[in-house]
Amino acid sequence: MNQPRIGIIIGSTREGRFGDKPAAWIHAIASQRSDLQFELIDLRDHPLPFFDEALPLTWGPAKNPAAQAWATLIAGLDGYIVVTPEYNHGPSAVLKNALDYAYAEFNRKPIAFVGYGGVGAARAIEQLRLNAVELQMAPVRNAVHIGMVEFVGILQQGKHFDDYPHLATSAGAMLDDLAWWTAALKQARGAGL
Repeated sequence: MNQPRIGIIIGSTREGRFGDKPAAWIHAIASQRSDLQFELIDLRDHPLPFFDEALPLTWGPAKNPAAQAWATLIAGLDGYIVVTPEYNHGPSAVLKNALDYAYAEFNRKPIAFVGYGGVGAARAIEQLRLNAVELQMAPVRNAVHIGMVEFVGILQQGKHFDDYPHLATSAGAMLDDLAWWTAALKQARGAGL
């Protein structure tokens, strides 16, 4: 049986972003597992225009070729980890836009979050969980919150993720949740439920 495929989506495209660091870190931890496959997905590689479809995607697929390519990628995955910053108490616009450019492709799949910033992107993650529910996804309870101390330590003080072992503990709990939900939902989708 093929291992379920999980996309780790880097939720920022700005120059000088921090998101590459936690994405590489969670990818390294996740790749040690034998029950799931992981791949990094950089939104920079998917330049989606601001959502401008004539109809909501609940009514049919996107017409934009870049959006169609994005939806094809999303459809081939069994679950997601979103690495998100927090801008103005919410997720980045580019990340929300990427979520808006697929619908059926996200349905009945789990999603987990790694957030970074002042409060570990807790407010952005809460908003993304609401978006995920509307996309008929199953947001897992456990998340990784890289708070200001860790963020500044890694960004400016030469520290590494290993200097903050509680983050790896959070990552383990999140990945265990994600694995359970991925297996349960993949089985249910395969049974046509």
